[in-house]
Amino acid sequence: MSRSLWKGPFYDTFLHASYSQKENRSKIVKIWSRRSTILPQFIDQNFQIHNGKQFIKLKVSEDMVGHKFGEFALTRKKPVHKVKTKIKKK
Repeated sequence: MSRSLWKGPFYDTFLHASYSQKENRSKIVKIWSRRSTILPQFIDQNFQIHNGKQFIKLKVSEDMVGHKFGEFALTRKKPVHKVKTKIKKK
């Protein structure tokens, strides 16, 4: 179920302060709020999104508007399987 239109997109209040000041646009903003929606005001701004262990760098583009920050910082590692090699007999 989606969020009702009259409420608008959800974003944490500290994000509002980060993009409202012009001198902070070049600064990298650290985000722990993965549930916040990416707004059009965030385009061309650099963020670091916390995935539970480390921060993932992200530069917001026009295609990302409307998505959540958490979609761009994966929390799980992809499994790496061992490759078996055949031993040649002499």
